[in-house]
Amino acid sequence: MLKKVLIANRGEIAVRVIRTLREMEIGAVAVFSEPDRAALHVRMADEAYPIGPAAASESYLRVDKIISVAKSAGCDGIHPGYGFLSENPDLPDACERAGIAFIGPPASAMRAMGIKTAARDKMEAAGVPIVPGGNAESAEEAKATAARIGYPVMLKAIAGGGGKGMRLVHSEAELLPALERARSEAGKSFGDETVYMEKAIVKPRHVEIQVMGDRDGNMVHLFERDCSIQRRHQKVVEEAPCPAIDESVVKRMGEVAVKGARAVGYFSAGTFEFLLGADNEFYFLEMNTRLQVEHPITELITGTDLVRAMVLVAAGQPLEFSQSDLKRNGSAIECRIYAEDPASGFLPSPGTIQELRTPTGPGVRDDSGTYAGATVSANYDPLISKLCVWAPTRARAVAKMRRALGEYIVTGIRTNLPFHQRLMRHPEFIDGHYDTSFIARHEDALLRGSVPEDEAAELAAAVAIARHLEAGPERDGTSSSGLSPWIQSHRSRLLGG
Repeated sequence: MLKKVLIANRGEIAVRVIRTLREMEIGAVAVFSEPDRAALHVRMADEAYPIGPAAASESYLRVDKIISVAKSAGCDGIHPGYGFLSENPDLPDACERAGIAFIGPPASAMRAMGIKTAARDKMEAAGVPIVPGGNAESAEEAKATAARIGYPVMLKAIAGGGGKGMRLVHSEAELLPALERARSEAGKSFGDETVYMEKAIVKPRHVEIQVMGDRDGNMVHLFERDCSIQRRHQKVVEEAPCPAIDESVVKRMGEVAVKGARAVGYFSAGTFEFLLGADNEFYFLEMNTRLQVEHPITELITGTDLVRAMVLVAAGQPLEFSQSDLKRNGSAIECRIYAEDPASGFLPSPGTIQELRTPTGPGVRDDSGTYAGATVSANYDPLISKLCVWAPTRARAVAKMRRALGEYIVTGIRTNLPFHQRLMRHPEFIDGHYDTSFIARHEDALLRGSVPEDEAAELAAAVAIARHLEAGPERDGTSSSGLSPWIQSHRSRLLGG
């Protein structure tokens, strides 16, 4: 078994990995850039080491610095989390040279699935259904491919992710300007401006399958997640199971994902992403060769710890479960809580968090990487936490998420909490009727609508109570009996006092 693991990441995913390492009695080593010196993952780790300035290119993306710290700290494993180096095959290669276990898939599988056009070819050869598409490296190629597959089409960066370098094109008149913008964005984001083209599936759902394999060739799937609530191709809310899919389709998707993973010699955690049409036909989008942001909801419905499984596989041990052992139980939802302003186009809202009160209670899980007094840096993704709930049924999970969001208090910065509150009350979401264009279709109601009156009152009361309790009687000369009648009227319901 591994003895000491370095987490080559920051924020909530680093905290989440540290928690599993602690349960496994494995030493946890953090790394941090200068702005992250007082970050939560640094405070929680057994050891922490600086790796450079704010720019990720000089800190979290430096393979040489990560390996150097791991060696000097005596680490025998490295977990990459997600983002940063998690899908860069240079890191597992460097780990192998240094005699350190990489807690993730082999570099060969990363390379096979990292370039989207090559991944499409490999999956098609393996019998995985793919969206019709082709090359779009030049204006002539783009026009020819679009004419062959028919509009609407989607331009995508071959090395892309997170919605960067993607453009939806409805007609030939839109093609060349969209191609120019997609190539420019791809070049700036990934250092490669090459794009390709796929047939755009009208009003699809974005459904993914979690896979997990070991070095002995055992491979399973842990069912599906629906990730269709997106803004600019970036996931915002995920749930499991998908509310618009039957068991036969899930079974087929799972079998296809396992087959595709085996085709590239995959082991550890990975995710196959599919577009699901209204006719229940599905098409391969890409494979993420890492742990996903939304992995907690799979853990909640299956009772597994995916990070633990990754660590055991990296240590050479077999999977602790087989496909027949895995069952789905209940329904789980994840809301990504960001420091951003939905009303201003989801622009980031960096700054210092003043008050922070996270929800608790039965069936509530908040994977957070911050605390009151911490600064949300403008240098990195503004994710504050992943708020997840579990309940026996979807209807109860939605109700539980509404309750949890009403308890979630963040002041000092803007957040997308009001957006999530509106979404959880939208009748079409409650009914499970949505697709990847849901936010765009309901923009006014979701981004600029009013928060329900009862939740707005609870928010104001909770903020006032939080500020009072932070001050304390020794600082403001009052006691709880000195609270205003308006605050006292909410106190027992919000704080149980």
